[in-house]
Amino acid sequence: MRYDRYLLTGMLLIACLGSSIVTAGTLEPADHPHQESVRAVHEAAHDVDHAWEVYHRAALGGTVASPALQAEIEEHLHEARTLITQALEAAQQGDKRQAESLVKQVQVHTAQAIEGSKEQKQ
Repeated sequence: MRYDRYLLTGMLLIACLGSSIVTAGTLEPADHPHQESVRAVHEAAHDVDHAWEVYHRAALGGTVASPALQAEIEEHLHEARTLITQALEAAQQGDKRQAESLVKQVQVHTAQAIEGSKEQKQ
């Protein structure tokens, strides 16, 4: 009987907290004073996620050309993630020029990772 009470209390707590989290939503770029830069970084982050997906499909499919290329791709992807963090900080601080420069670097690393992921074994 006591167990049922705890279970019911826990379920109610989860239901209440869960609904408040869902209705709270996420911080939209429009809520930020430097929305243009933040939006550009957000889009670049999606590009990095896509590049990781392309890489993972190639790696799991065994189609990456070589272990050396695989390491190079992973290096590009990790560097892109690091640059995303730096770009977001720059955007949030209002340094549009720095954010744009970092986003361009992210795009280069992302493109190289995707290109390498599409290179087939011979």
